[in-house]
Amino acid sequence: MTQAPDLPLWAAILTAFFLLAGSLITAIGSFGLVRLKNFYERVHAPTLGTTLGAGGVLIASMICFSVLKGRPVVHEVLIALFLTITTPVTLMLLGRAALYRDRTEQQPDIPRDFD
Repeated sequence: MTQAPDLPLWAAILTAFFLLAGSLITAIGSFGLVRLKNFYERVHAPTLGTTLGAGGVLIASMICFSVLKGRPVVHEVLIALFLTITTPVTLMLLGRAALYRDRTEQQPDIPRDFD
């Protein structure tokens, strides 16, 4: 059922490297979510971690399935494109919503609005 034995050694090593690197970066972003102090710091670490970590996993997937199928498999490029576009937009929307909430509640450590 599995096609892993058909993978050449060089492709298996590259796939393993990118898979481990991507998962490590994602784990570091997740630890940043827990470790950082306030919402504004916490929202940044997982955003970078998921984008870069998913990139590593997607590269590993592209290498593995391109070698197994004997042709370039680039479906993952669309996934990477959507992640690259939607993750920063989500970060901005969450940050603006939190800033609006904190200004409405008149939190003391929030920068004032310059409008």
